Amino acid sequence: MTPSYASYNEFKDQLLAAFQSNEERMNGESKTPLHQVRRAALHQFDLLGFPTIRHEEWKYSNVANLLKEAFDLDNTSTLTADDLTPLQIPNLDGNIITFVNGIFRSDLSRLVSPAEQVQITNFAEAAKSDPDYIGSHFARYADYQDNAFTALNTAMASDGVVIRVPANTTVEQPIILRFITDARERNIASQPRNLVIVGKNAEVTMAESFRTLGGRTSFVNVVTEIALERDARMQYYKVQDETENAYHIGTTQVNQLDNSHFYSATVTLNGNFVRNNLNIVLNGQHAEAFMYGLYMPNGRQHVDNHTLVDHAMPNSYSNELYKGILDDNGTGVFNGKIYVRPDAQKTNAYQSCKNVVLSSGASMNTKPQLEIYADDVKCSHGTTTGQLNDEALFYMQARGIPKDAARTLLLYAFVQDVVSQIKIQPIREYLEGVVAQKLGQ
Repeated sequence: MTPSYASYNEFKDQLLAAFQSNEERMNGESKTPLHQVRRAALHQFDLLGFPTIRHEEWKYSNVANLLKEAFDLDNTSTLTADDLTPLQIPNLDGNIITFVNGIFRSDLSRLVSPAEQVQITNFAEAAKSDPDYIGSHFARYADYQDNAFTALNTAMASDGVVIRVPANTTVEQPIILRFITDARERNIASQPRNLVIVGKNAEVTMAESFRTLGGRTSFVNVVTEIALERDARMQYYKVQDETENAYHIGTTQVNQLDNSHFYSATVTLNGNFVRNNLNIVLNGQHAEAFMYGLYMPNGRQHVDNHTLVDHAMPNSYSNELYKGILDDNGTGVFNGKIYVRPDAQKTNAYQSCKNVVLSSGASMNTKPQLEIYADDVKCSHGTTTGQLNDEALFYMQARGIPKDAARTLLLYAFVQDVVSQIKIQPIREYLEGVVAQKLGQ
């Protein structure tokens, strides 16, 4: 049995020791610019330490329980293709890239798109074969100075995926990143690192899926950096369906240039403790970003969504809709910030967060923020948290629909604004099934 840590700092000390051990096994790689970034990030992580509820950005999300667990940092696994069968999404086709405990598994992956459309390489291989290219993008977008978990991921970054879409190309098949945590026999912690560069006037659809096998405790700390060149277009989905013993902290950092278009949906179905950071910099004129989110914590689950849209250039547009259904003793957090810089005139930015609380034990904390330094803008935000509409429920019962069925139908209609945005049909159908099952409980 894996023992728990006796003190807050033991986990950090274990991570620092693991870094030093890995570094000692490196040859020439330890002198590369990429690894120097790792070392700088490790130093910053050591300075920052893990956040507590005294940090404003972590006021409602306490990581203390995570730090009571002890994790095995040996990420080897005996997982086979047969073990993945229960986790498969039916009829899902495209480029399937599988990681087990954060390590790329070629035997569980398949690439179907030709190399002239997209180049997909695992991070460990790309760091060796093309260190200059990786070094020119690695940690350029995701800032590790103020975020301990991003600093930790940057320091420990060893595997993940590097995706390069050449200019003026369309990747016809979606790219599915499948992250599996094998927690059947021991507590596992992993630090996947992803880098996606979409060239000028190129287009790609990508989804990240997170699942856990086994009942032991797992901790995934993932960072995905995305850069969209001029006129690039990307659809990005993140689906989390982990176990009741899963801790997940994820950061998606997006940088957009002129006329680029970023479209995202984040769906959290299950997990013990989930924190999603989605940060977008609209760093070009006429850039557009759309963000949708759905979370459904029940039991004692906790789901925290932090979003930041930084309008850095004029004539940009952002629109955001997050929805939550909270039951039992589930807790949720939504902290969304729109930041408009002085030069970002003619900005249009909209944000909405709506929540339904189904039980007296569930709770939701919301904090919408506008910080505007330009005067010719249109910005709005709003948030609502309430119970299911009694009048609508009564109306449906009066027409012969049983109460439980009416309740499920109303909730299902509530989440459709988000689920229907997912354009990969097998994933949307899978989500509709899981959501319906969860609402029917």
